[in-house]
Amino acid sequence: MDIKELYRTLNQRKRPEDVAQMIAELLGDDLNPREKRTLAKAAKGSLKNMFWGYTSMMQEFAAAVGAEKQIRKTIEIFNLKIEGNIDYDNALEIEKFIKEVSPMIFKDFGNNNFLSDRLNKYERKAKGMDMSKRSYNKKWRLLKRLEKKLLKFRREVQKVEFTKIGKHGLAHRIEFEDFAKDLNTACFIAYFNARCNLRSVFTNQSQVRAFDEISKMLLNRCKKSEANWWAIAHIYTGGEVLTHLNDEQKGALLGKWTGILQEISNLLEEVWKNSKINRKTMVVKRGDDSTTWNNTANAWNKARDMWVNLIYALGLQGILEKVCFGKVLRLMAADVVAWHLNTGGKLDPNTHVWNKIPLPWQVFAGKAECNREMVEAACAKAGLDAAKSGWVAPRKHGVEKFAPTPELVHGVEVANPFLAKVLRKEDFFSGKKKSIYC
Repeated sequence: MDIKELYRTLNQRKRPEDVAQMIAELLGDDLNPREKRTLAKAAKGSLKNMFWGYTSMMQEFAAAVGAEKQIRKTIEIFNLKIEGNIDYDNALEIEKFIKEVSPMIFKDFGNNNFLSDRLNKYERKAKGMDMSKRSYNKKWRLLKRLEKKLLKFRREVQKVEFTKIGKHGLAHRIEFEDFAKDLNTACFIAYFNARCNLRSVFTNQSQVRAFDEISKMLLNRCKKSEANWWAIAHIYTGGEVLTHLNDEQKGALLGKWTGILQEISNLLEEVWKNSKINRKTMVVKRGDDSTTWNNTANAWNKARDMWVNLIYALGLQGILEKVCFGKVLRLMAADVVAWHLNTGGKLDPNTHVWNKIPLPWQVFAGKAECNREMVEAACAKAGLDAAKSGWVAPRKHGVEKFAPTPELVHGVEVANPFLAKVLRKEDFFSGKKKSIYC
C-alpha cells in the first residue's frame, strides 16, 4: 500500500471501510491490539474483504464538464494547427485559447452582442478579411458559444468546489508534502475525510456525525506522534487541534475561511434570487434549485463552523459583537417534513432563527447588520441555547459508534448493491412517477 494512494482518496468518495482497510495495511504492526480491533470494525467491511467486492455508490465527486467538444469544433472550423496539448478542463487554458483565436476574425473577448459587436461587410473588407458573411457569422457565433461555455464551466467548477467544502472542509486542498509528513496524520485525515463524505440518509432523525470511534482512535495516535496539525486543521478544527497552531497559522486559516464565506454568499444570493424559496418553512417546491442550494448551504455552514472555531481560538470573540453571520438552512423535501410532523415532531426551531436575522449576503454587502445580540435574541425566542446550538460559539460533538456504510438510492437504504443499482436505474425513490405493469 502506497501513501500516495491514500492521498488520492481526499478527492474521492471512498467508503470509510475501504479507507480503513488501506490504513490497516499501512500501519500494520504499529497498531496495538486494541487499535487493531477498533480499526477492524470498519476494515472487515471493505470491498476487498467482501464476497461480491462491489458497491453501487459512486466513488468520485461529480466533475464539471470541460470544453473539449467546443474547442475541437473551433479547431475544425478555423482549420487550426495546434502544437502541444490543450487542457480542456482548465478555465485559464480555455480562456487563453479563445483569446488567441478571436483576433483571427477581429473579435474582442467578452464582446458578444450579435447586433453591435460584429463587423459589417465594409469593416471586414477594410481589415482585409476575404470571408463570406455566412462563414464570418458561423465563426463569430462559435466563439460566442465557447465564451458562454467558459462562463458555465467556471460556475460548475465553483459548485463542485463548494460541494467538497460542504462535506470535508479543505481536505482536498491539502498538499501531498503536508499530508505525508506524518503517517498518523495522513491516516486520520483520510479516514475522517471518508466519514465526512458520507451521503445523507432519508430519515426523520438527525444525520450521523462524521467523528466516530475510529476517528477518535486515529486522532489519539496523532497526539502521540509528530503530527502535522496544520494539515489536520484543514478538515477538523474540533477538540485540541487549534491549540497546536501558532497565531500566524490560525490567522492564515481565518483569512482563508473569511474569503470562502464571501464567495459562498455570492452563490447563495444568486440561487436565492433565481428561486422562490419559502423562507418561512424551507420546504422545497417545484422550480427551486434545491441541489445547488443545499450543497452551497452545506458549504456555508461548514465554513462558518471553521470560522467561528478560529475566532475563539484566537481570542477574538469580540468580533461577534459586531458581525455574527447566521447559519443557512437547507431546503427540506415535503415528504420528510410531513413524516417528521406525523411522528410528533415540530418545525426545526433553527428555522425560526433563520427567519429573524438578516441573510448572509446582505451582511457581506453591508446592506444589513447581524451581531451576537440579535442572534441570541432570535435563539431565545425559538427556545434554543445560542451557544450550544452553534449559533454564536463552536459546536461540540460526541463520538459516534461505527456503523457500516449503507447502499443508498436517493437517500433510501437498500440491502444489496446490485439491487440498489437496478432501483437507481429505474428511478425508484427519485420522486418521479412510475408506471408498473404486471
